[in-house]
Amino acid sequence: MTTEIAAEKPPTTEGLRRVLGTPSLVMFGLVYMVPLTVFTTYGIVAQMTGGRVPLAYIVTLIAMVFTARSYGLLSKAFPYAGSAYTYTQRSFGPGVGFLAGWALMLDYLFLPMINYLVIGIYLNAAFPAIANWVFILAAIALVTVLNVIGIVSVARTNFVIIAVQAIFIAVFVALSVGSISQGTTVDLMAPFTGTGAPDGFGVVAAGAAVLCLSFLGFDSVSTLAEETKDPTVKVPRAIMLTTLVAGALFIGISYVGHLVLPTHAFTDVDSAALDVMGVAGGQFLAAFFTAAYVAGATGSALASQASVSRILFAMGRDGVLPRGFFGRINKRFGTPVLAILAVSVVSLVAIWIDLGLLAEMISFGALIAFSAVNLSVVKHYFMGEKQREGVAVLHYLVLPLIGFALTIWLWTSLSPRTLIVGLIWLAIGVVYQLVITRGWRRPTPMIDLKE
Repeated sequence: MTTEIAAEKPPTTEGLRRVLGTPSLVMFGLVYMVPLTVFTTYGIVAQMTGGRVPLAYIVTLIAMVFTARSYGLLSKAFPYAGSAYTYTQRSFGPGVGFLAGWALMLDYLFLPMINYLVIGIYLNAAFPAIANWVFILAAIALVTVLNVIGIVSVARTNFVIIAVQAIFIAVFVALSVGSISQGTTVDLMAPFTGTGAPDGFGVVAAGAAVLCLSFLGFDSVSTLAEETKDPTVKVPRAIMLTTLVAGALFIGISYVGHLVLPTHAFTDVDSAALDVMGVAGGQFLAAFFTAAYVAGATGSALASQASVSRILFAMGRDGVLPRGFFGRINKRFGTPVLAILAVSVVSLVAIWIDLGLLAEMISFGALIAFSAVNLSVVKHYFMGEKQREGVAVLHYLVLPLIGFALTIWLWTSLSPRTLIVGLIWLAIGVVYQLVITRGWRRPTPMIDLKE
């Protein structure tokens, strides 16, 4: 009988290796997010919100908790690679599924790129004689090789990178407390009330929308379902843990950073963290930050390239992207090598693109995909499986719809420039499906449970 997909068998004869547990998944998600990613857009969001970065992070975290819960529910139903693409496709069909995957692919393609870009920015600040693009090319080469070798090498590297960032955060907080205590009057509520124009909750919402890119780690966890032991239990748990731990770190680090430097007038908005570090701990902390941040950005590039290559693999496997190229697993390494190489080529755009636009475009794609996932919970559980009695209405209708409303609200808070570019990207996806592939393809057939 072909009523559902077998829980332990992906819908293909060519699968990935199940080697990951909950700790590895959480580490993967945290490395993907990069605890120090607070400083990727710190200057940009501080100027947007009048210095209220921690408040913007709280708003984003509230929205992300609802969405993370939806991801967890769908990862139980569909424990396969593909993330929002797979969930939406299985819930709504191939057309909507493709558009969700297309939107998600926007931020996944750009996230490795933003890591390479900030690596170039901060290493160039430390070594001005070497151009940004040299560091960017070196980082792309290193990350590509590690991803081709396999997911185990990525997982092992993640633990080292998290340890380095944890040590830095401890040193940063300790030196910051010392710096703050030596000052005069400290307004402990300033990170939430702001320190000047612009003002109003609208600018906080705009900042919160940009900060969605910081939370893409919980989404990346779901892309590793086919490489996880007991994915229906461990993936949902890891998704929620990653979201809550990262959210607490983001709020705490940005709060301390604002107390150290209660202004949003920076030497360079793209590398505003160096101003904060200079005040907190001088040249030593600035150098330590650069090392820890570059390590974190490298780890995030590792994790993000691994995730997007698996989304491309899932879409290629289902035939919505060229199967012969994207839907293949390398027999020697057990990884989608061609998809990994394609991401590396696209990442070369990091040499030319603007950091602000890049950050906003990542958030655009993420919020579209997050909205689709929240609705997919309603479609699969409430409408499809008809779970409508008692508390099921809360779990499968009310809470997902709250998550949907929050993500749509954040999406509409993005800048007009971002909305225009993002909608053009979605239009290209529609044209690709209707003209180039001549219609919406059907998803991969369900597997017979008797097989």
